[in-house]
Amino acid sequence: MKTKPLAILRSGKSFHKINNRRAAVLIVLLFCQWNIWAQKKVTYQEQIWYGYYNSLAINEKWSLKSEIQERHFINPTEQHQLLFRADLEYKLEDNWNILFGGAFFLQSPNDPYSESDLVVPELRPNIGFNNKQKYSFMTVCHRYKAEARFFHDVENNELVGGYRFSNFRLRYQLGFDIPVLKKDNQEKIIVKVKDEVMFNVGNKIVKNTFDQNRIYLALNYVVSPVIAVEAGYMNWFQQQKSGVDYYNRDIIRFSIYHNLTLKKKNHE
Repeated sequence: MKTKPLAILRSGKSFHKINNRRAAVLIVLLFCQWNIWAQKKVTYQEQIWYGYYNSLAINEKWSLKSEIQERHFINPTEQHQLLFRADLEYKLEDNWNILFGGAFFLQSPNDPYSESDLVVPELRPNIGFNNKQKYSFMTVCHRYKAEARFFHDVENNELVGGYRFSNFRLRYQLGFDIPVLKKDNQEKIIVKVKDEVMFNVGNKIVKNTFDQNRIYLALNYVVSPVIAVEAGYMNWFQQQKSGVDYYNRDIIRFSIYHNLTLKKKNHE
């Protein structure tokens, strides 16, 4: 009898129950978000994100995921974030994957009108699980991630010393991929709907345990088996450290997805 690689995967039904509970909690959190939005001080901003996402299949089980994202404000046009991320992903069972890796962020001021040009580096190691449930008319995606945040020390608006641990962040994303056009039995155009909620954990977190929520709607076009392009809109609602101030960002995203493989092809 084959043993599943992780005890956490002993019951597929249990995981589906967990996913359903997470979805219910997410709906409640969304309702709370809009209620908070109506009561607190909110700063509105506009951004554009550009992303390149690469998936390199090493073999049947392992793959390397990497990405580069450029994020900047518009009106005025100012840099906000530049990030590099890489994760090793391992296929488990019952459509579950585990991934581990990290990201490197270059963080510019959150205020596009700031006179400071200081860019603060951040290191962010992470571990996570992904699950996809395929249905006849759509695919439901669940992503769970925990990440540790290490910021470069800053003193008098200058970088000093090295990196210092800040806090942990827990993330859950619920997504729906809905094919709207197929050609030769292959998906060509896909509508994507996603929502992700994040929480801060740590001794330094006092007033902003709730970190942020991201709602995303996009149209994905599969150019070829190895290339897809995507355009979408995201609403990024984030609580600041004060606990009473929030950012509400309207974001346009443009992305390229590139799939490669090192697996040997079988020749008849």
